Amino acid sequence: MGDDIKFLDREEEELYNSLQQDKWVSDFDGTIKEKYEVYARSSLKKERRINIRMTERDFKKIQVRAIQEGLPYQSLISMLIHKFNENKLTIN
Repeated sequence: MGDDIKFLDREEEELYNSLQQDKWVSDFDGTIKEKYEVYARSSLKKERRINIRMTERDFKKIQVRAIQEGLPYQSLISMLIHKFNENKLTIN
């Protein structure tokens, strides 16, 4: 079992394993399934706005670093979050 599911309880683990073994069969016809696939793709593409609080010092350092990298500071912050989510950046 991967790290992403190590916190599942017994029932959740059983559901997860049944999904991995393709024991679930959709009862949607092709049209309905396509409709929901479009909804899912659309919701995953949406960008969310967030507000975060940080010290003025950290904010200024991020702005300077973004300038050095030739990026808007918002893009730099977004990139850092993305890298962290993809396990390409870790917390010491």
